[in-house]
Amino acid sequence: MPNIKSAIKRVKVIEKKQENNRVQKSELATYIKKFKKLCVEDASKAKEEYSNVVSVIDAAQSKGIIDKNNADRKKSRLAILLNKSL
Repeated sequence: MPNIKSAIKRVKVIEKKQENNRVQKSELATYIKKFKKLCVEDASKAKEEYSNVVSVIDAAQSKGIIDKNNADRKKSRLAILLNKSL
């Protein structure tokens, strides 16, 4: 545990940021899982939901939650899955 006041504050700030990132990553994973399930069940609804999933991925990427290449890879794989289901 740090002794310096600024270091103690940094630890607290980092813990808050880590928790926030964890929540947002979990939310992203939930959106992706629901989209994959929709692709299997109902392709027309999945087509409508695709833009929502992409916007969530882009938001996570812009906030630094995931890397740009990771976001691009996720979007590409979801597009491929959508096209196969249609």
